[in-house]
Amino acid sequence: MKITVLGGGAMGTACAAVLSEKPDQHVTVWARNPDFAEQMQRDRENARLLPGIPIPDGIEITSDLAAAVEDAALIVAAIPTAFLREALTRYRDILPSTVPVVSVIKGLENETFLRPSQIVTDVLGCSQVAVLAGPSHAEEIARRKPASLVAASADPELAKLVQEVFSTDRFRVYTNEDIVGVELGGALKNVIAIAVGICDGMSFGDNAKAGLMTRGLVELTRFGSAFGADPNTLFGLAGIGDLITTCISGFSRNRHVGMELGKGKSLDEILSSMSAVAEGVRTTRSVHELAQKHNVDMPITREVYAVLFEGKRPESATDSLMGRPPRGE
Repeated sequence: MKITVLGGGAMGTACAAVLSEKPDQHVTVWARNPDFAEQMQRDRENARLLPGIPIPDGIEITSDLAAAVEDAALIVAAIPTAFLREALTRYRDILPSTVPVVSVIKGLENETFLRPSQIVTDVLGCSQVAVLAGPSHAEEIARRKPASLVAASADPELAKLVQEVFSTDRFRVYTNEDIVGVELGGALKNVIAIAVGICDGMSFGDNAKAGLMTRGLVELTRFGSAFGADPNTLFGLAGIGDLITTCISGFSRNRHVGMELGKGKSLDEILSSMSAVAEGVRTTRSVHELAQKHNVDMPITREVYAVLFEGKRPESATDSLMGRPPRGE
């Protein structure tokens, strides 16, 4: 079985490593930059994003998309949300619409508010789409540290296929039919992780962090329910599970953005120093706009938005959250 991974980033590389563990699965990674693809193929290392972690010999890395997707039985999309539509549109004539796609992307498209799986369907016309999400930092997955995720699809058989091809002795996959809840959980937790990062950057301590994570889960559930998610999904791996790891991990790019904001740096300064994408920055804009449009109360998200895009100082955002009128939990 040939499986093609679209995207040579950290998560794409880590997913390829997991998939290659099964001898009957041939894995090809497509990276758009020819020099980057050649470097990974030659050195067997994603030196920019996963330095020091060997890429298994059986994985092929190429910048030739036609060759990468030829005879593929499954496509794994690992392109950041901000660039997904442009990439799929550019190569729409090459990408097959009849091959199932599993997205490992977390975020919402700013202009349309579409989830990654919806972008895939919108551009490619693909009817078989699944999502794989949960607490899953690429740095740990690539090193074969144990992880548990959830594969979601409206098609239970496709979810089971994703479960089958990804499952190893260190990579446990559950199934779920709530693709909306799984994708929204994976997107919104990045917004809360920025808030928690600000908390850490300002040295507010564990009590403040626990409060933000707990009330952040409330916002995840409130927003997800408003847009058709099963609340139970957000109390699972794709919700609270992903929220925890993104808020506490040193690998979390979104927490890093928040920490630097809490220390007084500007957003432009922070983003220009990063080699990888922090999805939560763009997602904050989408979630805030949707919440306002549909009258969903999201106080933490509102303050993160104000810090990111309106120049509000983290101290003032903290005062706004702590000074809200008393209410029942």
